Amino acid sequence: MIKADAIEKRAPKSVMYNADLVVVGGGLSGLCGAVTAARAGIKVVLVTDRPVLGGNSSSEVRLWVLGATSHMGNNNRWAREGGLLDELLVENMYRNPDSNPLIFDTILLEKVVNEPNITLLLNTTVYEVEKSTPDTISKVHGFCSQNSTHYELSAPLFCDASGDGIVGFLAGAAFRMGAESREEFGEKFAPSQEYGELLGHSLYFYSKNAGKPIKFVAPSFAHDVTQKIPKFRSFNANEFGCKLWWVEYGGRLDTVHDTETIKWELWKVIYGVWDYIKNSGKFPEAENLTLEWVGQIPGKRESRRFEGDYMLIQQDIVEQRTHYDDVAFGGWSIDLHPADGVFAEIGQSSCNQWHSKGIYGIPYRSFYSRNINNLFLAGRIISASHVAFASSRVMATSAHGGQAVGMAAKLCIEKGLLPRDLAQPQYITSLQQELLKTGQHIPHLPLRDDNDLLQTATISASSELVVEELLPSGEPETMVFSVAQLLPLSESPLGKVILHPYADEPTELQVELRVSSKVNNHTPDVTLCQQTISLQKGRNCIHLAFDEADYRPQLAQLRAAQSESALGYVFLTILKNEKVRLQYSDQRITGLLTVFNQINEAVSNYGKQEPTQDIGVDTFEFWCPQRRPAGKNLALKLDSPFNLFQANHLRNGLQRPTHQPNAWVASPADAHPAVQLSWDSPQQIRELVLHFDTDFDHPMETVLMSHPENEMPFCVKNVRILNDQKEVIAEIKDNHQSQRVITFREPIETTSLTIQVEHPSNVVPAALFEVRCYGS
Repeated sequence: MIKADAIEKRAPKSVMYNADLVVVGGGLSGLCGAVTAARAGIKVVLVTDRPVLGGNSSSEVRLWVLGATSHMGNNNRWAREGGLLDELLVENMYRNPDSNPLIFDTILLEKVVNEPNITLLLNTTVYEVEKSTPDTISKVHGFCSQNSTHYELSAPLFCDASGDGIVGFLAGAAFRMGAESREEFGEKFAPSQEYGELLGHSLYFYSKNAGKPIKFVAPSFAHDVTQKIPKFRSFNANEFGCKLWWVEYGGRLDTVHDTETIKWELWKVIYGVWDYIKNSGKFPEAENLTLEWVGQIPGKRESRRFEGDYMLIQQDIVEQRTHYDDVAFGGWSIDLHPADGVFAEIGQSSCNQWHSKGIYGIPYRSFYSRNINNLFLAGRIISASHVAFASSRVMATSAHGGQAVGMAAKLCIEKGLLPRDLAQPQYITSLQQELLKTGQHIPHLPLRDDNDLLQTATISASSELVVEELLPSGEPETMVFSVAQLLPLSESPLGKVILHPYADEPTELQVELRVSSKVNNHTPDVTLCQQTISLQKGRNCIHLAFDEADYRPQLAQLRAAQSESALGYVFLTILKNEKVRLQYSDQRITGLLTVFNQINEAVSNYGKQEPTQDIGVDTFEFWCPQRRPAGKNLALKLDSPFNLFQANHLRNGLQRPTHQPNAWVASPADAHPAVQLSWDSPQQIRELVLHFDTDFDHPMETVLMSHPENEMPFCVKNVRILNDQKEVIAEIKDNHQSQRVITFREPIETTSLTIQVEHPSNVVPAALFEVRCYGS
């Protein structure tokens, strides 16, 4: 029994934690920062005011995770973010291909609670900051209403990943809200005068079929959407969840302090929408539907943006500028919404999405406060203009930056530095290289690791793929869209390409050879040469011959203008002709794919981006893949087969098909594919890192959308590692992840390692992007 005497007042239970890094905010940005830092070896407290992790991606909000891949609706090939975020998305795909948000919650929680270096505080709101000097935070205070406990969290470094920037705000960090004027940064998409309007919040709902008629009586606070919402006819019984992202409100309010007001208005809209669907009589298909879930908190897009030593701007995105300190990348469109959101008038677009021709780098200097010297920034609050924020704000991009912050914190602790110090050129390379080791992709930066024993090894392979033919399978398909086959270029001649198009009647086929103006882009915006081919009715055999004298000088000039030595991919482009049917191949190969000049309205892709006025964005065509099981390679034959899948790619420091396949791929005829790493003298091997192909082109949306498979078809599942005595010293079974690390309890002494892999299937040859070896 507890019996307490009456006293004047009491304080709640108080708990103190000391760590190397305190991360405030448990969305994907904070989570990825915390886990990255913990894995790197420092102590982390992760504190969030929500009962689950994931922020807008959690089961509380249920927004799909997206970034540079943009629903496969732009020209950013193989652009899924790497590192820990990739690990989460691939794991979710494996366990949860039907995109249940509750399962995604468990994956995020598991990643955090499995890290011994992390102390996780859920349901804990940070409300106060203490400072040791005017520009230094010493501790933050939080309170958990669930256990009535006050937490005092101390650390030399803090990361604000809270979405609204509560730590930065309380600490006095410089911030902005609203849009800058066009004049401030020369951003042509910015308004002529600065203003305070913002992107609003959204609230989602799910429905389900109850198998019997379900009555719905609307609550008294529900809106009559036919009177309140000009676009009410856009509502239907089929769309739900984050497909209704445009049910948005709050852009003219204070999106921090008016959040509860905004939520109530969105509830009024949601229940009014359901009343309209159930009771208007216009949706008989909704008779058996019932509401399964309505969001309790809105998904927030914009509030404060904090100032760092560098502010990302529109030109960084559109021109794809590189910075000496790039540590992450983005590729979502510049996606701004009208302030009135769902209440906007008919004819006013729900968003303005303007894409760049490829991905862009985000500098480290955008990830810390310019005036609070031990405060990192992560998520949508990083240092960016309103226009640039419109692209960098999305969750996958934000999480990718969070990983950079986590690794930066580790290096700051290790070297005794503050965040700004780490931005110095003599330190930034260390941060970039450590991130690359985790699988984090940074545009234009290969991994250069002097400790990697593979760099001094002799590499040999049981076979290397030589592409001579992609065999036809299935029936020929009508050319509803123009199509292009990506083929990697080399110094060798392209040679003839043999195709067998079927024509319904005599017609002509327009064929073009295109490349991207930048070698790491995949926008076919430069036509090197073109041909018109006459077809007869029925099956045709055509030999496409491209004279090198017609395109090599132009290609060389193009690459020289960008100071690029690599050649990149060529797009064998066949323009739309619905009288023609083409045959495709079931064979799928790392670094090869087809793209189509098609429409994807979800990301404002209407086949071509054509701004009607000068707003500082480019005009270009969209050429995008199709989702599996579609999206097959063209069936074709090459009279000059190419071998660009050599084993030596395993040490080139590139872990995805950027400008070339960058992978070792075995011959499909090789029954026992393997690579051998040999040294002149015995080596002490402590750790082995393998990087597999999990199809970085697949966006892996986390909710609402179903996916055709739970394991990527290119990914090697089974691996055996043998020493120089042909003894099996390690195995990987049923792999589905991009990067696997094998750590030996005791160092293995050997003069060679043999890595035996199995083909993923009879139509996908085994591939590896990278192998790294580390000694004791």
